[in-house]
Amino acid sequence: MDDLSYLLALHSAPRIGSTTLNQLCALPCSLSSLFETPEILTTFELKKSQLETIREALRTPDWKTVEQTLKWAEAEENHILLLSHKDYPELLKQIHSPPPLLFVKGHLSVLGDIQLAMVGSRNPGVDGSETAWQFAHHLAQHGMVITSGMALGIDTQSHKGALAAGGRSIAVAGTGLNRIYPARNKELAWQLIEQGAIISEYPLETGPLKANFPQRNRIISGLSVGTLVVEAALKSGSLITAREALEQGREVFAIPGSIHNPLSRGCHQLIKAGAKLVETADDIVEELASLMLASHMPDQPELFNTTKEAPIPEPDPLLPKVQQQILKNIGYSPVAVDQVIERSGLNAADVNANLVLLEINDYIQSHPGNMVSLKAR
Repeated sequence: MDDLSYLLALHSAPRIGSTTLNQLCALPCSLSSLFETPEILTTFELKKSQLETIREALRTPDWKTVEQTLKWAEAEENHILLLSHKDYPELLKQIHSPPPLLFVKGHLSVLGDIQLAMVGSRNPGVDGSETAWQFAHHLAQHGMVITSGMALGIDTQSHKGALAAGGRSIAVAGTGLNRIYPARNKELAWQLIEQGAIISEYPLETGPLKANFPQRNRIISGLSVGTLVVEAALKSGSLITAREALEQGREVFAIPGSIHNPLSRGCHQLIKAGAKLVETADDIVEELASLMLASHMPDQPELFNTTKEAPIPEPDPLLPKVQQQILKNIGYSPVAVDQVIERSGLNAADVNANLVLLEINDYIQSHPGNMVSLKAR
């Protein structure tokens, strides 16, 4: 039995995370010797609680799961990378507590390419969704790999924009790779495998545990030369990734938005704190051309409150269906009426007539140039 099998046995044990695994791998003895002579653990400086957890894992290894995992890795598109593997991403090695094991489904070569992380709200406005898609599409055309978390909203639009450009994209899963989460992204997952990769540090059958998603954010930023926040409320999980990027010495970019849009406030706080304001995808291309990884943004942990973000409210269900459809296609940033017509799929007469009613009732406001936006309520 090789070291990978012993490492997988420890990895699948309850309450053993990446920090403990990395400590065990760094011990001046082989993993096999730990299983054969667990008493030697007492000769190393380990916390008492940690010691008991490791002893339990050594007493009751799940060899069946190990066998199933090794069988999974026999498929052409499936891979298991140790820190010492030649294809393990160099940037990821540099972060605090890098994953000692990476499970990869897709193309290994994409892991070593220049990556930009894109993150944002799971409940974006129509403007944020379009911006994420367009930025990812443009950056992918410039050869950059777009890395995100395959969540609904900005993550999904970022992946789709890159893939639509014929580019490459990587999803860092918060589950094991035998689980697709969210389930509605199953088709996207297969596209990612074909044009990039899905990776995870978790055992294959791990479900969508709440605690795992913030933890995986360090990998999203750790793989990337920079992180772009597209839309984020003040209380947003996306800001965890921005904080991780700062701690890892990577660039942080933020897209500004309307002062009336609650999903712009996280980006505005980041910009105030020193994140680079970007208006076009070319701003990022130019900034990263020299691959300057160090960020000088001050550490301000108060900005990174991780409680649930507040999404843009759904249209009033008492409104006529046609008005609800129109509101779903207007954001807080001004948008041309012609674009609202195109987005909604409604005819121009219906849109124009109902826009007047929506403005009278304070749902929207008009702007010069035949443009409209949502009105803060």
